[in-house]
Amino acid sequence: MKYRLLIEQDEDGIFVAECPSLPGCISQGETRGEALENIQDAIKGELESLKKHNEPINYNNLVT
Repeated sequence: MKYRLLIEQDEDGIFVAECPSLPGCISQGETRGEALENIQDAIKGELESLKKHNEPINYNNLVT
């Protein structure tokens, strides 16, 4: 699955990554690459948690 990501640099120079399709799924890193790796881990953890708790997964905003 591919989700759209938003990555922005904050005022302190930290890169913040967010997955809008998974509310609250946010991570950060000192570099853009680190933020990307961290958000990928966060997405994996979020999807595992949703499955474990039988919560719906939003497939509407997948990037194809």
